[in-house]
Amino acid sequence: MIFGYVRVSKMEQHLESQKSLIARFVVERKWLIDEWIEVEISSRKSVEKRRITELLDKVSHGDTVIVSELSRVGRSIKEVFEIIEELIKVKQCRLVLVKQGLDLDPSNKNDMTNKILLTIFSMMAELERDFISERTKAGLRARKEQGIILGKPKGTIQKSMYDPDRKRIEELFRLGVPINTIIKTHLKYGNYLSLKYYIEKRMSK
Repeated sequence: MIFGYVRVSKMEQHLESQKSLIARFVVERKWLIDEWIEVEISSRKSVEKRRITELLDKVSHGDTVIVSELSRVGRSIKEVFEIIEELIKVKQCRLVLVKQGLDLDPSNKNDMTNKILLTIFSMMAELERDFISERTKAGLRARKEQGIILGKPKGTIQKSMYDPDRKRIEELFRLGVPINTIIKTHLKYGNYLSLKYYIEKRMSK
């Protein structure tokens, strides 16, 4: 049997985007998905709630599992390796990761081990960034749902390198001294556009 496994966090992209990627892959090879396992839940949940356990229980020797990308399988590299080992070494299933172009087939005894090591280790840094990014986004969504305002309050003025010389800049500008002259003769730092913007935004406040 061929299983398609798709998972997204709540409020994230729809499952259809992953299903579409997998569907295009199987159509090109004239395969058919026998069963979809779909999960809309956070990666922070247990493997049971993410239906990984259900997937592992259903598959058997010779089955194929297709996933859109490796980060959909687990929430950490350690967990990903454990699930891959269970699928390939214990269950003797073929695992296809579409986005990474990775086809791990235990029936191919000649190069499977090397392919796993070379490909997965080359993706480790990228995967860690994906996991961190996903956890960060989940945290921000949770804060937003709790009513916590993200970012700087509206109307907040950021600090500028010109702040220490604000009074001096204002006096020179009101005397009609050109901006370029203020920069070159008086400040000795900055540039025309940034100082012009500073004057326009700060001088009236």
